Amino acid sequence: MAELQEVQITEERPLLPGQTPEAAKEAELAARILLDQGQTHSVETPYGSVTFTVYGTPKPKRPAIFTYHDVGLNYKSCFQPLFQFGDMQEIIQNFVRVHVDAPGMEEGAPVFPVGYQYPSLDQLADMIPCILQYLNFSSIIGVGVGAGAYILSRFALTHPDTVEGLVLINIDPNAKGWMDWAAHKLTGLTSSIPEMILGHLFSQEELSGNSELIQKYRNIVMHAPNLDNIELYWNSYNNRRDLNLERGGDVTLKCPVMLVVGDQAPHEDAVVECNSKLDPTQTSFLKMADSGGQPQLTQPGKLTEAFKYFLQGMGYMASSCMTRLSRSRTASLTSAASIDGNRSRSRTLSQSSESGPLPSGPPGHTMEVSC
Repeated sequence: MAELQEVQITEERPLLPGQTPEAAKEAELAARILLDQGQTHSVETPYGSVTFTVYGTPKPKRPAIFTYHDVGLNYKSCFQPLFQFGDMQEIIQNFVRVHVDAPGMEEGAPVFPVGYQYPSLDQLADMIPCILQYLNFSSIIGVGVGAGAYILSRFALTHPDTVEGLVLINIDPNAKGWMDWAAHKLTGLTSSIPEMILGHLFSQEELSGNSELIQKYRNIVMHAPNLDNIELYWNSYNNRRDLNLERGGDVTLKCPVMLVVGDQAPHEDAVVECNSKLDPTQTSFLKMADSGGQPQLTQPGKLTEAFKYFLQGMGYMASSCMTRLSRSRTASLTSAASIDGNRSRSRTLSQSSESGPLPSGPPGHTMEVSC
C-alpha cells in the first residue's frame, strides 16, 4: 500500500464585495495582530463566570495548550516569562493556547461581595468543559502550577479522554492533614495573607535573598487590587480534597505526565510523593536546580527544552531542534523501571555538549531528569 502523505492545503479566501486586494491584506494583518495579542472571552458556568485568553488558531489534529495559574497570580504573571521566551516560539507556532484566569483573578476583576461563595478547586475543574465547549476544542495538553496543577489533574481524572498530556509544576495532590492545618493556623496568627501566599510561591531562601524577581512578585501580591479575591482562591486551595492517586489503582492519571519542581522548592516533597503514586510508564520527573519555587519564571529556557522533549514523546514536533539543555551544561538523565513487578533496573546517562541532544526516554520507563 502506498504510504499516505499529509498534504497542507491553502484555502483561497474570496474578496468581499467591493473589497480591494489591499484592503483584504490590511484586514488579514489586523486579524493576525489580534491573534498575537490574544482574544479574551468569558463564559458562564454552573459555578460562575470564568475568563480566558486564546492565542493563535486551532491546528488540525493537535490539542490546545491549556494553562492554569497558581494562587496569588494570574495567567500573565504566572506564564508570560515562559511563553514569551525565545525558544518557546517554535512550540506556540504549532499549538493554539488557552490561558485561564481563575474567577476574580483576571486583570481589572471587581472584588467579590462579602459572603460570596468562591468555587472549590473541584468546581473550578468542572468549569473547564464549559470553556472547551465554547471554543469547540476536543482535547488539551494542560500546563498548571500549584493550585492550577491540582485543578488540571482533577479535570484529567474526570475527563481522561480530553487530556492528552499534563505538565504539572509544584503539584500537591494531598489534602491538608491535621498537622498541616495546625501549622497553617499558627502561621496565620503571625503572618498576613500576602506573606503566606509568598511563602507558598517561593522558598524562604529566595524570600530572604530578595532578588529583583522576588521584589517584583512581592509587589504584585502585596499590592494586588483584588487581594480579597485572591484570599478566596487561597482558601479554596487550602480546603482541597485528596486526589487519592494510586499507582496501579483505579484512580490515576492515564495520560503522559511531566512533573516539575525546583530543587529545595516549598513543594519538593509533595511532588516527589506525587511521582511515587503515578504510572511509571507514563510519568517523567524533572527536578530543576537553581530554579527556586517557580521554575517557569526563573528557568524558562530549561523548562521550554523539557517541554519540547515531552511533546516529542507524545508524537508532536518530531523535527524540533534541541539546543539548550544539550549545550548549556552536562545533563544527567536517570531512568528506572519495574520489570515483571519483581526486578528493577536503573540507567544513568550523562551527555556533554559535544554528544548532541538528549534522547527521549524509552517506553516503559519513569524518567527523572536533573538539570
